[in-house]
Amino acid sequence: MIDRLALCNEVLAPWGFEQQCAYAAGLGYRALEVAPFTLAEDPMAITDTQAAHWAQVARDHGLAISGLHWLLVAPKGLSISHPDATVRQRSDSVLARLIELCAQLGGSYLVHGSPAQRNPQPGQSAADALARATEAWVKAGELAGRLGLHYCIEPLGREQTSVLNTVDEALGIVNAAGLPGLKTMLDTSSAGATEAEPLPALIDRVWPTGQLVHVQLNDRNRRGPGQGEDRFAPILAALQRQDYGGWLAMEPFDYVPDGPGCAAWCIGYVRGLLEAR
Repeated sequence: MIDRLALCNEVLAPWGFEQQCAYAAGLGYRALEVAPFTLAEDPMAITDTQAAHWAQVARDHGLAISGLHWLLVAPKGLSISHPDATVRQRSDSVLARLIELCAQLGGSYLVHGSPAQRNPQPGQSAADALARATEAWVKAGELAGRLGLHYCIEPLGREQTSVLNTVDEALGIVNAAGLPGLKTMLDTSSAGATEAEPLPALIDRVWPTGQLVHVQLNDRNRRGPGQGEDRFAPILAALQRQDYGGWLAMEPFDYVPDGPGCAAWCIGYVRGLLEAR
């Protein structure tokens, strides 16, 4: 039975990390999926000592830090697709440090969403932006693989970005690279709005390839699972059918009634569906 439920920790911001851990553990989550900008205004300033401290805080509360997401929100001015090589090199350096940080925190994956930081610049084609982004993803996948991690390209809805929108587009890059550390993942909000096939069918088709290694649960309305029209029982059934053993991360963007309340709703709803099977 699937039981590795994680909470994306920005849902509990602006609480401090220890309070986030205490609350998430009390709800029954087994991990936090961490957005680096919640740990420091400039994640590049996070020291190895600080990383070790946060990892221990999580363990003290019986939690893992499952992975990292929202990678390029801070510091400002990052872009993996920018025509300026200096901007891309700076962004690559941030990603390299975040991959190291993920390993130090005990995480197993990084999710590369960050639509604003991969979108084309004025006058730049989407094809050129994708080509430059692909170079960054391959570099990140190489480093992640050396550290035993998975670097996941996240397909995002067309309302967020014109650069890589479907799981099949991500698979094209992942398969061409052929790197153990470069994978893709499923965000049910973006996928529900963008994919041509039902998500259970997509899971049944793609999971056996070994290239889809992580799932984030959220409704197309950007709220938590169960807070909209999307039905998650068939999605969970498909994951169980495929013996999914990864983390299921709750990633709402619109917190109803608020962050703590949304976190409680998400795990209650998902655990209820899982226990009913």
